Amino acid sequence: MFRRSTVAVTACAVLVTTATACSSGFDKSKNGPEQDSAKKQSLRVLIATSGDAETKAVKKATAAWEKKSGHKVTVQLAKDMDQQLAQAFAGNRPPDAFYVNSDQFANYAKGGSLYAYGDKVPDADDFAPQLRKAFTYKGKLVCLPKDSSTLGLAVDTDKWKKAGLTEKDYPTTWEELEKTADKLTSGKTTGLVTTNEYQRLGAFMKQSGGWITDRNETKMTADSKENAEGLGFAKKMLKSGSMKFAKQVDTGWAGEALGKGKAAMIIEGNWLQGAMKLDFPDVDYKIVPLPAGPAGKGTLAFSNCWGVAKESTHQKAAVDLVRHLTSAKEQLASSDAVGVMPSRESVMDDFAKEHPESKAWVEGNEYAQGPVTVPGFTKVLDQFNADLQGLSTGDPAKILSTLQRNGEQAIKKGN
Repeated sequence: MFRRSTVAVTACAVLVTTATACSSGFDKSKNGPEQDSAKKQSLRVLIATSGDAETKAVKKATAAWEKKSGHKVTVQLAKDMDQQLAQAFAGNRPPDAFYVNSDQFANYAKGGSLYAYGDKVPDADDFAPQLRKAFTYKGKLVCLPKDSSTLGLAVDTDKWKKAGLTEKDYPTTWEELEKTADKLTSGKTTGLVTTNEYQRLGAFMKQSGGWITDRNETKMTADSKENAEGLGFAKKMLKSGSMKFAKQVDTGWAGEALGKGKAAMIIEGNWLQGAMKLDFPDVDYKIVPLPAGPAGKGTLAFSNCWGVAKESTHQKAAVDLVRHLTSAKEQLASSDAVGVMPSRESVMDDFAKEHPESKAWVEGNEYAQGPVTVPGFTKVLDQFNADLQGLSTGDPAKILSTLQRNGEQAIKKGN
């Protein structure tokens, strides 16, 4: 499970390997690799993990599938998910199934590394539409989203009370957010802390009625008045000092700022829950929806998908494993263990009842904006994030103009 942040402390990776190092071979024929039809197969699966809780949850889930299927999966830790996966593809020995981050999905799909199995899943429509869209390439659902996350406003309840604020004061508009952040900024505490990246600041763009691309991701829409208004509001708060980036308060990400008392409010997703429980169990906080902007409510959605290698000799078994891991039962179990939300709409009500503290994140699913998944767009977004570092003194219109120009080139090359 990622914190879905290029600035935050990134998750380490886990490599689930077979008991034998040479369990998967590849036949580079025109029809793809010859498929293994044995009753007992050894699968290799590459995942990313946020820590012991997720590792144990994956081991438990795969063990249940092993018992049911008769196949074998073995878990081993790795250090760098993207690097190892890229090396595996380059060496023609990819794992059979693996996590795919939305930022890299389109690159792998365009490169022909992924086996599109979505049409083999009868209940694929049960997965949230914006997440299915994030993992669809050229009209085909390539892989199933393993979970879902949205952004919410996390409030330090102790600092809130000390400032004389009550639940009625939770900000619901930009104006209220600005006033509240200003009131909470005192001494070593900043009213609102977030990170200098589109994966957080993009929420302001959405709330003002804008976004980076059109719905079909075939046209850039970055250079707009709406987006400029969204980033302009963020700039205003940064200049006033009531909002700061995490690194400006000497922390790696906003969750750390909240935990160390350097932030009264932060913008983060539901992966925050597990991190706070592990690192700052004594800090009390409340999650409320992000305040609405001129165009209404807006938040961002994140996920990884379960990819299956096109060169795998165990595709049928791998798809069966993925269906097991993304079943309603396993998604709810993972939610309990790790803190992520299910990607299946049919179990979201059950999750919400069992986890009332996540209500705001759950509600965000109704209006969340999915990530940009255009081949070759990673460098474009990296540059955008780099430009956002200087937002407090920069010109939002110029930043967006650069994004527009770079994005247009990437879309042209990607199609």
